[in-house]
Amino acid sequence: MSMSQILNKSRIAVSCGILGVRISRRFIFTHKMSVKQAEFADTNGFESKTPFLIGVAGGTASGKSTVCQRIMEKLGQQHKEQTERRVVCISQDSFYRTLTPSERLRAERGQFNFDHPDAFDDKKLLAILKDILAGKKVEVPEYDYVTNSISHRSHTIYPADVVLIEGILVFYFPEVRELFHMKLFVDTDSDTRLARRVPRDIMDRGRDLEQVLNQYMNFVKPAFEEFCLPTKKFADVIIPRGADNLVAIDLIVHHIWDIMYKKRPVKIANGCNGHLEVEDAGNGRRMSGSSEDTLSR
Repeated sequence: MSMSQILNKSRIAVSCGILGVRISRRFIFTHKMSVKQAEFADTNGFESKTPFLIGVAGGTASGKSTVCQRIMEKLGQQHKEQTERRVVCISQDSFYRTLTPSERLRAERGQFNFDHPDAFDDKKLLAILKDILAGKKVEVPEYDYVTNSISHRSHTIYPADVVLIEGILVFYFPEVRELFHMKLFVDTDSDTRLARRVPRDIMDRGRDLEQVLNQYMNFVKPAFEEFCLPTKKFADVIIPRGADNLVAIDLIVHHIWDIMYKKRPVKIANGCNGHLEVEDAGNGRRMSGSSEDTLSR
C-alpha cells in the first residue's frame, strides 16, 4: 500500500471517529433528508416557485418559535414586509379547532387538553399546506389564547421560498408529515420547558399559577410523552437546547440560504452510517440527524 493510500484511509477514520471535528457547512444532512431534497430538486428544478417546507416540532415551551425567529433573523427576513419575505413562519396553534360550548367551559377551568391531537383541525392544516406548496396565497387564522378560540382576524401568507411550520404535533399526522422537505425537532429538557411555560401562561395568557401547574401535570406532560415525544424519530435533525444551540441553527440557516439564492445544485453527502452527528463545542452534546434513531438524553 502506498503512503498516499494510507493517508487517505487515516483521514476517513478521523472524520468518522473523532468528536469535535470541523464539518463543512455546505452539506450536513441525513441520507433520507438528502434523498428527499434531491427528489424535490429533480422534480421542480431550481427555478420552481414551490416552497421548501420545514417542520419544527418539540414539546411545549421547548423553543420552537424562538428557533424559527433566529432563523428568520439570521436570514434578514424578520423585519421585511409580508409581501417581500422569502422565508415565512406559521404556527400549528392557528389550526386549533373551534371548541363546542361544553369544551369551552372546560377550557376556562383548565380542564381541556389542548396538547391532544384531537384538539387540532389537521384537515384544515393539510389543505393550507397543500395550497402553500402549490404557490398560492393563503389566509391563516389567528388563535386567541385568552378566550381559547379562533379569532375573526387572520394573516396573509404570500408565496415564499421557504416556509417554517412549528408546533407540538406537526409530525403526528402522517399526511401532514409527508409534506415536509426537512423535519427539525427542538429537544429541551422538561424542567426548562416548565420554567418557561409557567410565566408565559400567567403573563401572556391570563392564567393563574394553580391552573397552569394542574394543566401541565394532568394534560401537557402526559400528552407530550404519549403523542409528541414519539414523533422525534421522524426528525431529520434534532436540536438540543433549542435556540441556544447556535451551531445547529447556523447549519440550518446555511442550507436555507442555499435554497433561497440557488447558489449550487443539491448534493447528497452522508455522515457515518448515513446520519449526522454534530458535536456541540459548548458542552460536548450532539445534534443527531438520524431519522432511524431516537436519542435519549
